[in-house]
Amino acid sequence: MANSDNFTPQSPAQTTSTIVLCTLNAKYIHASLGLRYLFANMGDLQSQTRICEFMINRKSPEEWANELIAMNPRIIGFGVYIWNTVQTCELVTLLKQLRPDITIVLGGPEVSHEVLEQEIAQLSDFVITGWGDISFPKLCRAVLHGPQPLMKVIAGEQPPLDDIQLPYAYYTDEDLAHRLLYVEASRGCPFKCEFCISSLDKTAWAFDLDLFLGELQTLYSRGARNFKFVDRTFNLKIDASVRIMQFFLDRMGDDLFLHFEVIPDHLPDRLKEMIAKFPPGSLQFEVGIQTFNVDVQKRISRKQDNDKTIANLKWLLNESNAHLHTDLIFGLPGESLQSFSDGFDKLYALEPHEIQLGILKRLRGTPIAKHTETHGMVYDPLPPYQVRQTAAVSAADMTRFAHMARYWDLVANSGRFTATMPLLMQGDSPFGAFMAFSDWLWNDSIHIKGKTSGITPEHLVNALHAYLIGPRGMDVDVVTQALLTDYVASGARARPDVLRHLMPKFPAPIPKAKKQHSQRQAQHLSLTPS
Repeated sequence: MANSDNFTPQSPAQTTSTIVLCTLNAKYIHASLGLRYLFANMGDLQSQTRICEFMINRKSPEEWANELIAMNPRIIGFGVYIWNTVQTCELVTLLKQLRPDITIVLGGPEVSHEVLEQEIAQLSDFVITGWGDISFPKLCRAVLHGPQPLMKVIAGEQPPLDDIQLPYAYYTDEDLAHRLLYVEASRGCPFKCEFCISSLDKTAWAFDLDLFLGELQTLYSRGARNFKFVDRTFNLKIDASVRIMQFFLDRMGDDLFLHFEVIPDHLPDRLKEMIAKFPPGSLQFEVGIQTFNVDVQKRISRKQDNDKTIANLKWLLNESNAHLHTDLIFGLPGESLQSFSDGFDKLYALEPHEIQLGILKRLRGTPIAKHTETHGMVYDPLPPYQVRQTAAVSAADMTRFAHMARYWDLVANSGRFTATMPLLMQGDSPFGAFMAFSDWLWNDSIHIKGKTSGITPEHLVNALHAYLIGPRGMDVDVVTQALLTDYVASGARARPDVLRHLMPKFPAPIPKAKKQHSQRQAQHLSLTPS
């Protein structure tokens, strides 16, 4: 794997480019689909264009600026997202100080709404809102050859999808070998959930399916086996969903892994028949539940049949091998802590593989803002704009939930504690049981007190042992045996204090996960309580 965080589909010998397409990724494994779309549509400017991806936590803005300036570009286009807007602003500030002659163009969801009030937009030369596939190359031609654009903020042109060149040829061999490949069979979303930026779309638009499948075949022939679909509603049109799934079933092997985001209450029999054919470890669904509260659903314009959702989740868990990531959002207008607890308990009873706990964010441009006054919504002014309190949830309880969400990820979603979790979750309310544990971890645990990061599995083992035999008053032998079972099964070789005298000298490691599984899914596939 390359040590640099600067990737390009051009020849390594190329050191300068007239146009640089740049973004700051959260992790190395993420490869920017947006930049590759822009590159694919540069036309006669493509030979003068270079893709440059950095990682937020690697290097400094000064180092990024020096690398970009070394390419001697005339135009730099930045993809701006909620996770990178602060760092990108720092980088643009430096570039404007060091090389004010470079034309800075911004695009992406973070700068497509409420534009002129943003510092990063004030610093830039141009901002393209919305779709940039066609508009960015047009702007570059105008900047380079005239006539110069008159407007700073340019509304992105939304062409027919057939007019957009697909980007998949510009995933490099390194991308195929080491990174997630993002693909999309459609853009947009017909639903109007007010917390989501896609609520601003009028509908969903599908790419030509034969052309799209041809691109997937080319990627597959090049060795791609890990595909993450970014479609907001993969199962919206069942004919297309079935064809795509059949494409992968025809090429199924031990190393193929697929991720789809699905509508929870729309799972007709034809699609179920396809899903049931996929073997373990090949299929992952992200299922957005968000809330089971009917009043809250209506308030935020979310159409969801809860009975069908529950029935479909039961079918997926009992009749398929799909790995389910189910999502809930805390802090929606009018949702109380008790209401959320009831929804969590309902979902937990279904036993999905993971419950991902999110906190509401006020994404720029989303209609959720209309509830700010009537429901006492107070948001953090800085990215990711999380809600800090509502009329129904105090700031203190919002902070408690933030701690709980982090600990839930480390303990429950990690898959490391399958034997211990049933002990921890005993009681009338699973949510209440875990919240009590979370409060204890934050306030009283000698191993973790006041921390949500830098927590090792050994810290968690020691803390769980202390909590279950202390405040929960459980039998020490039962607790110790459950933790020992989980720890040995995880393949860890360190020796937590509470298990030190019981650990085998050389615990046998679990088999390495197949290449296509995430580390976390491998844990869920591998660990079973004995």
